[in-house]
Amino acid sequence: MQFQVTSIDFDFDDEDLHPEEKSDIIHDTVGQIWEADDEDDLVEEITCATGWCIKSIDYRHVLK
Repeated sequence: MQFQVTSIDFDFDDEDLHPEEKSDIIHDTVGQIWEADDEDDLVEEITCATGWCIKSIDYRHVLK
């Protein structure tokens, strides 16, 4: 299945990142099309790709 991330909140707590760095990570994820089996797999794919845990995520299914 394909998913397009519409909104995401990463767990940046306790990390010393500049706001620009956080914004770049979010910008690189939102709007992208991700291939995954289900929502759990989607979260795992994004976590592996970005290196950040996800607090919340909104997405839409992309129909072929």
